Amino acid sequence: MDSKEKSVKASKKSFFQLNEKQLGYAFVLPSLLLVFIVTLWPVAQSFYNSMFDYRLNDPTRSQRMLGSNIDLENYVDNYFYLEGQLDNLENTVQSEEATKTVTDIDEGVENYHSQLLSNDTIKQKVAKVDELLMNYKPVTDNELKYNKLDNDFAEDYREALGTYQQQLAELSQATDDEVLSKSLIQTSELLGSMQKNILESNFVGFKNYVKYFKDQRMWKSLWNTTFFTAISIAFELVLGLGIALLINRAFKGRGLVRASVLIPWAIPTAVSAMMWGFLYDGQSGIVGYYLEMFNLIPGASWLLSTSNGAMFSVILADIWKTTPYMALLLLAGLQTIPNSLYEASNVDGANKFQQFLNITLPLLKSSMLVALLFRTLDAFRVFDLIYVLTGGGPANGTESISIYAYETLFSQQNFGAGSVLSVIVFLCVALISFIYVKLIGSDLFAGRTK
Repeated sequence: MDSKEKSVKASKKSFFQLNEKQLGYAFVLPSLLLVFIVTLWPVAQSFYNSMFDYRLNDPTRSQRMLGSNIDLENYVDNYFYLEGQLDNLENTVQSEEATKTVTDIDEGVENYHSQLLSNDTIKQKVAKVDELLMNYKPVTDNELKYNKLDNDFAEDYREALGTYQQQLAELSQATDDEVLSKSLIQTSELLGSMQKNILESNFVGFKNYVKYFKDQRMWKSLWNTTFFTAISIAFELVLGLGIALLINRAFKGRGLVRASVLIPWAIPTAVSAMMWGFLYDGQSGIVGYYLEMFNLIPGASWLLSTSNGAMFSVILADIWKTTPYMALLLLAGLQTIPNSLYEASNVDGANKFQQFLNITLPLLKSSMLVALLFRTLDAFRVFDLIYVLTGGGPANGTESISIYAYETLFSQQNFGAGSVLSVIVFLCVALISFIYVKLIGSDLFAGRTK
C-alpha cells in the first residue's frame, strides 16, 4: 500500500511539474511570437525578395513570379490596337507575298489568343479588364491584372510574337512607301509590346548573392561601415568613460554639467549633420578654417572634397553626437559600484590610478560590454548622419552598407538586389550581437573581478 501511494504521489508530482513547464512555455510564447513578427518576419520577406530579379521600374519584373505570367491590362490594350493595325495592313500592302505574311500573322495571333481565352478564368479576367479599359480606368487589383500561364504555351507565344515582329520589320525595310513602312513598324512594335506582356519567371535563386559577393562597391561600403564603426566606437568609449568618471563625482553644478553633456545626443541626427556640414564648409566653415590654420589638414576644402577627409568628418561628427550616450550608459554602471570598496582601498594605501585599474575597470567591464553592444549595432547601421552630411561621397568614399542598400532599393527600385544588401546587414548585425552576447554571458572576466 505504501509503495502504491508513493507511486501515485510521484505521478502527481511529475504531472504538476510538467504543467508548470508547459505554463512557463505559455508565458514565453507571446514574446517569441512578437520577436518573430517584429524582427524575423521582415528579414524572411527580404530573403524571399532577394531570390528574385524583382524591379519596380521594369514592368516585366515588377512582380515575384515563380512561373510564366501574363500582364492582362497591357496585353488586352495592345491586342485591341493590334487587331485594327493588322486589318488595316491586309488592305494596304501591295504584293501577294506581303499580304500572305500579314494574313498569316493575323491568324497566328488570333489562334494563340483563342488558346489563351480557352481558360475560363483568364477569359473572365480579360472581359473585366477590357471593361475597365473601355471606361478609361486603370487595373489596380494585381489578382485581376496578372494571371499564371503554362510555361510551354507562354514560351511558344513569346517566340511566335518575336518571329512576327521580325517579319513585319523586314517588310518595312523592303517597301518604298513611307506611310506603309511606318504602319508596319508601328505594328511590329505592338507585337514586341505584346511579347513583353507575357512575363517569364524572374526567380534567380542565389544569383543575386553571387553577384554582390563579387561586387567591389559592396565590399567597399562594408569596409567603410566597419572602419567607421571601429574608430568611432573606440574614441567614444575612451571619451565617454572620461566624462562618466567626471560627472560621477560630487561637485557644485554637477546637475548642470550632466544636462549640458547630453545636449549633443538630444539633437536629431539629421539636424546635427546639417550643422556639421556648415562647420566643415571649405569657404565659411570654422572647423575647416582652424584645422587648416594649425596645419592639421592640407586645406579647408579637404574635409568634404576627399574620401579620407570626408570619412574623418563623419567620424568626428558621430563622436560628438553619441559620446554622451556612451557616457550615460557607463555612468549607470559606475553608480552600481559600492563606495565601501574605495574606502577599503584607501585604508590599504591605494592611489586613484590603482583604484581605477583594480576596482573601477573590472567591475565596469560588463556595463562597458553592454554599452559597446548598443553603440556598435547603432553605428554599424549608420545612415542618416552620412546621408545628410556627405551622401556617401565623394566617389563612394563614405558610403555605408545601409546607404548602398537604400540607393539600390529606392533610387533604383531594384527590390531583389536591395533585399540582398538588407540581408547582409542583418547577418552582420546578428554576428556582432552574437559575439557581444557570448562575451557578456561568459566568464571571461570572472577571475579578475573576484
